[in-house]
Amino acid sequence: MNTSYDVKLWDIRPNRTSKAPSYIVRWKVGPKEKSKAFRTKALAESFLSDLRQASKRGETFDLETGLPVSLAKVKQAVTWFAFVLAYIDMKWPHAAAKTRDSLTDALATVTPALVDEDASGKPDLMVLREALRQYVLPPASRQLERPAGIMATVAWLERHSLAVADLAKVRNVRLGLDALTLRLDGGAAAPTTIARKRSVFYNVLQYAVDLEELPSNPIDKVKAWKPPKVREVVDRRVVVNPAQARELLTAVTYAGRLDRGRHLRAFFACLYFAGLRPAEALGLRVQDCHLPESGWGRLVLAKSKPQANKRWTDSGEAHDDRGLKHRAQDEGRPVPIPAELVMILREHIDEFGVHDDGRLFRTSRGGVISIGTYCEAWQKARTLALTPEQAVSPLAARPYDLRHAAVSLWLNAGVAAPEVAERAGHGVDVLLRVYAKCIDGGAEVANSRIEEALDSCRGPA
Repeated sequence: MNTSYDVKLWDIRPNRTSKAPSYIVRWKVGPKEKSKAFRTKALAESFLSDLRQASKRGETFDLETGLPVSLAKVKQAVTWFAFVLAYIDMKWPHAAAKTRDSLTDALATVTPALVDEDASGKPDLMVLREALRQYVLPPASRQLERPAGIMATVAWLERHSLAVADLAKVRNVRLGLDALTLRLDGGAAAPTTIARKRSVFYNVLQYAVDLEELPSNPIDKVKAWKPPKVREVVDRRVVVNPAQARELLTAVTYAGRLDRGRHLRAFFACLYFAGLRPAEALGLRVQDCHLPESGWGRLVLAKSKPQANKRWTDSGEAHDDRGLKHRAQDEGRPVPIPAELVMILREHIDEFGVHDDGRLFRTSRGGVISIGTYCEAWQKARTLALTPEQAVSPLAARPYDLRHAAVSLWLNAGVAAPEVAERAGHGVDVLLRVYAKCIDGGAEVANSRIEEALDSCRGPA
């Protein structure tokens, strides 16, 4: 394979030579110019992003195909099993830890189902999943010594995996889709789990389409299979009012061992008063905080500390070090904060100080606070602050519900949706869809307008 590091990428442009709308990705490898047409701009942007990521990683590009070496491996894969491994190798370096977890989870579910119809001696499903998740799919795990049973299982998959071309047949794709609907114990999987895994399956097949290994995404042809509906809107029953939020923040100070509860009060306050995601609050540093002695302050978020299994992070730590969700790697997000949160943060810094790297919230040894730790404290606080009826209800059942309460409060206070979206780190369309049922007063206004219309058309008695 003749390769080159000399790569130039151009912006996407509309395809003027086609009657149907399409978009062209153009790039150059060495002296050879390459181009590829896509039906939608989103698909073109995804392909161009893969080329850019490969170039940033310092990959060489194949002069003949114009593809980076990692993509060329995907294109050369014959079986679904080999295609999946090459696809993960291509995605892994720039994927977040949670994305890696989700990717391997979905493909470990689908891949055992995409085998020859007459394949005999199929290993137990639990063993197949263990082989894929623990030894085969994560690139670094492929070097681990494999027990005899795992080696036999992987060899069986290599022999009986369907060819990528066979996935063009609807009946074969249905095998994968049906596998997504079941847990390992044979019970029905949760709708959110099915939707997440289906998304991964769809994206892998779409990539095969982009590389011209499949004529179109076969999932689009499956008419009789419908994924279960997933709740996309926030349940307004989880949303606390300001008085309840303050009671919970006070109760947290009594909920942890030693001074853990007092330490976590400011953490939970960031979720409620600033609408931060828990991972954003865990990454908050003193240098990100503007805390005047009076009036409103400001946080300029820059880091996020999402928790994931150590297997999926590059560092081997439980928390990934990432930029902000839906933002470029070094792009910050300014969030104005009310005087009440300014005071809480100033008190927190005075009492507990900050870590060497500036982080406000950490364990006694300087580590990142785990989900289990702050959720345990939160559940204790709920039992202290809420009535027995409220404690068994969905009200603020999770710490994340404080963020939902914050965004709901802003919307109901009349803050414009674009401003709320900017503070919360959402897109406006997502914001209005997710929080549609948490906006008060809409039904009453609609009823009043309908009643006025009816009265205006009322004839004489």
